[in-house]
Amino acid sequence: MLDGFQRYDVQTEDATIVSFIGGSGPPLLLLHGYPQTHIAWRHIAPVLARDYAVVATDLRGYGDGRGPQQADASAYSKRTMARDQLAVMKQFGFDRFAVIGHDRGARVGYRMALDHPEVVRAYVSLTVIPTSEMWARAGKDFALGAYHWLLFAQPYDLPERLLSGDPDFFLDWTLQRMARDAGAVSDDARAAYREAFRRPEVRHAMMQDYRAGATIDHEHDLADRAAGRVLDCPVLVLWEEGRLSDTNTTLQIWKNWASDVDGWAIPGGHLQPEEQSEAVLDAVRPFLARKRLG
Repeated sequence: MLDGFQRYDVQTEDATIVSFIGGSGPPLLLLHGYPQTHIAWRHIAPVLARDYAVVATDLRGYGDGRGPQQADASAYSKRTMARDQLAVMKQFGFDRFAVIGHDRGARVGYRMALDHPEVVRAYVSLTVIPTSEMWARAGKDFALGAYHWLLFAQPYDLPERLLSGDPDFFLDWTLQRMARDAGAVSDDARAAYREAFRRPEVRHAMMQDYRAGATIDHEHDLADRAAGRVLDCPVLVLWEEGRLSDTNTTLQIWKNWASDVDGWAIPGGHLQPEEQSEAVLDAVRPFLARKRLG
């Protein structure tokens, strides 16, 4: 669904990362969220490709990609998933680049910026705060609204077995809960997401992603906080209107994690690249231009 983009299957140490590249200019990496694939960027990537060399990938194990099938979740830590993306960009000849991440992809993005500050020139986070911050604020509302965080983090292979009963229903329920605009996910996109989600190995990768989020990713975040590490690159954060509306706002949280950060809420639901693509572009394009990335 990315017109003008060419597909490459990039082999990393223990995974195959499906990657699409299009456009020309400064390099820009797009990382999707759960339960999506690179298709989530179909409204955004072609526009950005007018000014940038845009790379949109499927995260390790998501979509048409392949990742380890094992009980140990460490192979799906965001540190490891970030290394996948570094390998992809290196394959295309890009040593430094900007990153835009949504949901799980945003977690890979900020981990990449923390671990490899010499590589990430600028970072855009859509709809997330750091993983350790989410766990610190997890209460009743979080547990009821983001129930998959708790379900998917259960030991192998309880959630895998539960989701195998009716994966289409679970996926459709998830997309319905995440989107305020039910029409934002087109029929073609939904069909592609369903096709991937029906494969047990893809669902297993998603479970591992969340298991890592409850364990090793959390530990990595806490270690960074204890050491006082912050993101040194320019950071833009966008989030759903009405989320974290108390005194601990999303922007205030990110100011503890980044030396140069700005951001604001935009209307709509969680699937910002699909629901609010114009609002995302209106924020991202001037941000990248101001940082002299385009």
